[in-house]
Amino acid sequence: MKTALVTGASSGIGKAIASALIDQGMTVIGLCRSVAQLPDGVTPLSCDLREESAIRSAFEELEALDILVNSAGLAYLARICDGDPSDWEEMWRVNVHALGLCSQLALPLFPESGGHILNLSSMSGHRVPPTGGFYASTKFAVRAVSEALRAELKSLGNKTRISCLSPGFVDTPLLEKYFAGREDQLAETRANIDMLTPEAIAEAAVHILTSPPGVEINDILMRSADQAM
Repeated sequence: MKTALVTGASSGIGKAIASALIDQGMTVIGLCRSVAQLPDGVTPLSCDLREESAIRSAFEELEALDILVNSAGLAYLARICDGDPSDWEEMWRVNVHALGLCSQLALPLFPESGGHILNLSSMSGHRVPPTGGFYASTKFAVRAVSEALRAELKSLGNKTRISCLSPGFVDTPLLEKYFAGREDQLAETRANIDMLTPEAIAEAAVHILTSPPGVEINDILMRSADQAM
């Protein structure tokens, strides 16, 4: 039985992925702050991903892993020209720094045959939408970190697979924060776009994580059929 650690497993995409992996018969550990909101069957591991010391302490409790899913993320509408730098920093710490550190700390816990790391990126990591702001910068960085780690591991002969999943609009609580102060725009978006569901993203994640040995799916780009950009 494989053991998977899912960050941000208490809501949205992370919660859906954790549930889907439970359905696959895996042991799933949910690393997040709101452990009371974890799906049934997920082992809780409380951690504030904004704090490096908290991440290190959490990983010290783990003995072995086969899979790491870096799903936790923050999305604030923080523009470059006049956005709040504290929002930039918080997004960077969770979306990029924590993702990189969790990946580094997971590697020694993987089997000798290699594990699998799945990073949740975004379509905003492939093109910058008009309101992309600093969030898009963090998602471009997720792709860069993923490619850098993949190259490093190949040079070391480490067979751990590195994958990304890049959705467009997904109807999750993260959207409420991203559209804070622009509720009318969010309502219009929901009215005009049949957005992706967390469960659809989880289905793609399962496809990636259960791919045959020797197959490394590096990225899947997903949009609602209604989303133009």
